[in-house]
Amino acid sequence: MNETVLTPILDWLDIAGIAIFALSGALVAARERQTFVTMAFFALVTGVGGGTVRDLLIDAPVFWITDPWVAAVCLGTALIAWVTPVKIWDGKLLDYADGVGLAAYAVLGSAKAIAYGIPPIPAALMGIITGCVGGVIRDVVAGRPSIIMQPELYVTAAALTAALTVAGMQIAPLLGLADFAVWIAAFACGFALRAAAIRFELGLPSYGGGNGGDTEPTPETTDHSAKDSPGSGPPG
Repeated sequence: MNETVLTPILDWLDIAGIAIFALSGALVAARERQTFVTMAFFALVTGVGGGTVRDLLIDAPVFWITDPWVAAVCLGTALIAWVTPVKIWDGKLLDYADGVGLAAYAVLGSAKAIAYGIPPIPAALMGIITGCVGGVIRDVVAGRPSIIMQPELYVTAAALTAALTVAGMQIAPLLGLADFAVWIAAFACGFALRAAAIRFELGLPSYGGGNGGDTEPTPETTDHSAKDSPGSGPPG
């Protein structure tokens, strides 16, 4: 494996994604008025869940077991959530921050899979898994509807980021481009799509076949001002 693919840009993207997703997990526990131990657990499983599944699938060392900073970042983020009022995290700001983490993780997951010799299409799927599975685990453990059960553009943004990362890394050598330029461009495009979905409540059409085809499917929207919205933007 080419170790340089993971540093230094992707290291920073990794830490940013971990912290943002860990915060979203801790806030779920905070809104349920749980203990700090529960908040720390939710922060950890949300922050590292997607990356753990990715590493197991690509036969790589599980990243947070070998990196002493990852668990520390998750626990520190839980502590921040513990000492701050939940209401300060309400609104769209954390949704946009979550979009940053989503795009960062999708780039990281795809690039790491490519570095481990995974073929392009599975590598792109590793990017999607890295960005989305932590939130799925968070929601399942919390007993709330999974983030994958809504049509708003969330998984789609991760898919765009991952696809651009993988395609760009295949083409970059032919064009004489550095990988970091591909990562930045893919991150920017994925975050732009997610931000547009938040701002304009963009969503994919819902399946309408159960209505006999008489009703056109219409995109559902999400109220980002709702108390559960920060950091948990439901995907499409």
